[in-house]
Amino acid sequence: MDAPSDTSDDDDLKAADAKDLHRTVREEGEEELRRPIRSLFFSGLAAGIAITVSLLAEAALHAVLPAMPWRELIVGLGYPVGFIVVILGRMQLFTESTITAMLPLVTRPSRWALGRTLRLWGIVLAANLCGTAIAAFAIASGAMGNAAIHDAALAISQGITELSPGRTFVNAVPAGFLIAVLAWALPNAREQSVTVIGIFTYVLAIGSFSHSIVGSAEAFLLWFAGQTGAWQTLGGLIAPAVLGNLFGGAGIFALLAHAQVRGEMPQGDNR
Repeated sequence: MDAPSDTSDDDDLKAADAKDLHRTVREEGEEELRRPIRSLFFSGLAAGIAITVSLLAEAALHAVLPAMPWRELIVGLGYPVGFIVVILGRMQLFTESTITAMLPLVTRPSRWALGRTLRLWGIVLAANLCGTAIAAFAIASGAMGNAAIHDAALAISQGITELSPGRTFVNAVPAGFLIAVLAWALPNAREQSVTVIGIFTYVLAIGSFSHSIVGSAEAFLLWFAGQTGAWQTLGGLIAPAVLGNLFGGAGIFALLAHAQVRGEMPQGDNR
């Protein structure tokens, strides 16, 4: 009588293969494509506000650490906090949706799937940016955090102004790719989800890769503090990062993830 239980336990311990991951992520994407506009928007708004916790956590560490060569390695430990809140809280984040929304489209191409994918990206991106703008205004106005955190957040944010729009785009491609890999790997993470999210996003932090949504919080903070103008903020800092993330996530990893299993998928899954 113990054999079936042992077999079940063994199955639970096995990692899903590429086909299983593809199906899981694709089905999640199909659910997202069918969500009402109102649900998508408010989930995205919450994600935009919550992801700003990454900047606040980094700023809190930056404010108390001495200006030593190793400080950025410790400050980077704050970066995963917002991602953990957003991902485990099941909030809608634009960079995650680059793969979850793309897999249904490439698996069953149709006008409906294309329209729904663009609808999802547009709503979630707009909501995320509204959320980061609200949170950035709260930091800039002193409503969120103390003076030390305000100054540290500004110091951290100034780093994004060192890149030209073209360099920002190139720098955002690996970030989009890594977040897509994270979304792909999470179904296998199980009890290690926090660790997996932390590792992937810490790499983003110490590599100084451009994440469009966290970067938008930094860009809006600089704007509200009077250190950048509207065109530089929207056209020079945020837009290139969005396009780079989209290219890295939907344009590279999502297509590679689909290509690796396309020939093994049952015909019913590829219609």
